[in-house]
Amino acid sequence: MGVTDPAGPVMDRDEVDRALARLGAEHEAIETSLLALQDHAGRRLLEGAELTGTTRERWTTADASITLLWAYFDAYTDALRSARDIRARRRWSSREDLVELTELLRGESVTVAGSATATANAPTLLSAAGRLSERFSLAALVDRMNELYATSLDMVVTADAVWSALPARIDLLAAELQRTRKLAHSVGVRPGEHPAGDDLERITRTLTRLREDVVSDPLTFWVPAPGSSAPGGGRPDTTVYDREARALEEVRREIDAVLTVRQDAEARLIKLRDVLSRADRTLAEARTARGEVLAKIAATEVPVVSGPPTVLQEQLAAAAEYRRQAQWHRLSPLLESLEQKAEDELLRARESLTAVAAPLAVRAELRGRLDAYKAKVARHGLAEDPFLIERYDAARRMLWSAPCDLRVAEEAVLRYQRATAEALGAPRVPQQSGPEDRRGE
Repeated sequence: MGVTDPAGPVMDRDEVDRALARLGAEHEAIETSLLALQDHAGRRLLEGAELTGTTRERWTTADASITLLWAYFDAYTDALRSARDIRARRRWSSREDLVELTELLRGESVTVAGSATATANAPTLLSAAGRLSERFSLAALVDRMNELYATSLDMVVTADAVWSALPARIDLLAAELQRTRKLAHSVGVRPGEHPAGDDLERITRTLTRLREDVVSDPLTFWVPAPGSSAPGGGRPDTTVYDREARALEEVRREIDAVLTVRQDAEARLIKLRDVLSRADRTLAEARTARGEVLAKIAATEVPVVSGPPTVLQEQLAAAAEYRRQAQWHRLSPLLESLEQKAEDELLRARESLTAVAAPLAVRAELRGRLDAYKAKVARHGLAEDPFLIERYDAARRMLWSAPCDLRVAEEAVLRYQRATAEALGAPRVPQQSGPEDRRGE
């Protein structure tokens, strides 16, 4: 929409012709804009919708504004037609015609009669309460139409943008929700029995309420663009929709996990039994090793080996029962917990065996070291050395006797090492602790 020139002195014929041409172009532009607004899909939807809240309040005002816009446009059309008639009286307009045209084109010559409804609802329509008509210049009338058109178009475009964006997305999400509900029901995920089933019920209620609110009060779901004055400047508020979409995605992942359990439950149960069986065998081996250590190793602290935890076997039996009854939603979290606990139990059993068998490992290492030095002595032709034989036999008796005192046996092995080193002319083997003996160097 355009703006006419401000008032001035009496116009000449050229000024009148130029003003009429400009006003005619403005008239066409205004008419095109009003027809587009009248035919706008958003306006038609607003007329037929059952509105509530902010949208109902603003549409009441906007509808009255649109009605008044057409009244203003009709008055503008009549004024332009009158001006054209006066100009068409004669080819060269008289001064009286020019004065009349100047008053009509620049003065407050347009009278607009307002209805009671328009007066009550449209903003800033009439300057004084109780007046049913108002006078405008053509410029002021265009300014007023621009103002009403902008606010009305903004309201219509905003509502249409929300309706175009949100309901369709909500419907798609609701369709996905229904598919997820059916899938959840097939694997036993139901409200009151599984948290995911409760989440599906809550999402369903939220989406139903959200769609009703969007349809009846779309302006509540609009975020204006900062600093924007253009009609419809902003975006639909999808905060609630996005939150529920994320929640549904979480539920879908949970259902997928349950489906995965249904598909490979037997394999996972077999693996769990195998891991727990290995843990039991390892603990049994640790108990056997502990008895051997107590019988064969003297003066040694041997940790106690606990038995297998019965709670894991009970939970494994419960998991097998869930699978038999197809209670996949209960089997899924139980399997995840059992798999971690079974691995922890196997690790604990291995650590227990390592701790219990440590003295036997030390004895084996000492035996190996003693035999290695004996072979070394034999390679150097000292196998018949009586001193070395005596030291070897002493160490061997300690290592192959039961119970074996590891500390004394290690000292005997070290004495044999030192004797061997002296016999071979090598540096002396130092004591197990204390300062190094360097007298042989």
